[in-house]
Amino acid sequence: MSGDRRVRRTRRAVQDALVALILEKGYSAVTVTDIINRADIGRSTFYSHFADKQDVLFSNIEELGFLHPDHAVRDGELFAFSLPMFEHVREQRSLVRALLGRRGGGLAEAHGERLLAAVVRDELVARAGGPAPSLDLMVICVVGAFLGLVRAWVDGEISATPAELDAAFRAATVPGVRAALDRL
Repeated sequence: MSGDRRVRRTRRAVQDALVALILEKGYSAVTVTDIINRADIGRSTFYSHFADKQDVLFSNIEELGFLHPDHAVRDGELFAFSLPMFEHVREQRSLVRALLGRRGGGLAEAHGERLLAAVVRDELVARAGGPAPSLDLMVICVVGAFLGLVRAWVDGEISATPAELDAAFRAATVPGVRAALDRL
């Protein structure tokens, strides 16, 4: 058991080091040596846990609960994930800013976008009763709206509560998605 705790502590130290370095100088400027020095671990320890800095980046994204929302639909509500996800972003603001904000680079953003797109696609396919070409277009619109709000919020471009963000997201997406689903 203590080995598991030690592994988790080491992984967390490396992940936290990467986040701090991204916020300081941007993802592209961070090296594995920077991460090793910041986490205060040896090179072999780093490579026993991660393949490279991209692996560390993706492990941070994979562990963000807001990209793995509960798939339960409340009372037929479209995109029930949005408010809990906005609330989680508020709790993990610096991590999300490092991963999805301006300094995070495109890799984290693209990976997070793919994860969220899978969640949205699954919901739309379930509601439509199966896949349809127009659903892929809606996925792009919904994910773009959600991540656009998240990015602007964590980068400090807008000031809002999670409930206000959720209301804006819903106003911009739900009516159009409902109309498109009705046409299928």
